[in-house]
Amino acid sequence: MHELAPGAGQAPTDEELMMRLARGEVGGFECLLARHRTPVVHFLYRMVQDREAAEELAQEVFLRVYRARGRYRPTARFTTWLYRIATNLALNWLRHERRCGRLCGLEPDGRSAEPRGSCEAPSVEELLWRRTQIERVRRAVAALPARQRAVVLLHKYHGMDYEQIAAALGCSVQAVKSLTFRAYANLRRALVPPASESAGAVRAQPHLALLLEGQVG
Repeated sequence: MHELAPGAGQAPTDEELMMRLARGEVGGFECLLARHRTPVVHFLYRMVQDREAAEELAQEVFLRVYRARGRYRPTARFTTWLYRIATNLALNWLRHERRCGRLCGLEPDGRSAEPRGSCEAPSVEELLWRRTQIERVRRAVAALPARQRAVVLLHKYHGMDYEQIAAALGCSVQAVKSLTFRAYANLRRALVPPASESAGAVRAQPHLALLLEGQVG
């Protein structure tokens, strides 16, 4: 890949790369692919729970980005536009699969990353417990209705706020707030048994606590 000349020692922004692509500089597209393809594939996999479909949908996402290069205007963040394309494709895929009766559950996924930052090496028991909790969270998110799932993924995994999520989903901010409330309520019901539903019980399980905060900036 050819490195694009950065201004003042800084790498060009996504929006600058898109404008360069619009002028015919294909290197801009190569840089966007390098930056965003892996996160987009991960997002799509969490949405559709099918590795092959996620890869194919990601190809379609970036094909649409490339085709739209001449019409692109930097009126919003590039990533908001990018994930709107990805979300729409994922929702369409899910609707099609549901009509065809082909949605039959979750794929096993043992590749979830372990949390980092502890100075002490965890014991085997702790590692197994953490992996179990991560898998519980993953399955609970995957079981959400598609638009609720999209809100959680865009918020927790991609750091979007209400306005950005609304733009990505093509709906109002109020609709995003409603989806967010319902999504985290569903996750709490799925992940925290009623008898242990207290702040202390949730804090004792850090993966659940982080997920169930449910506040979008």
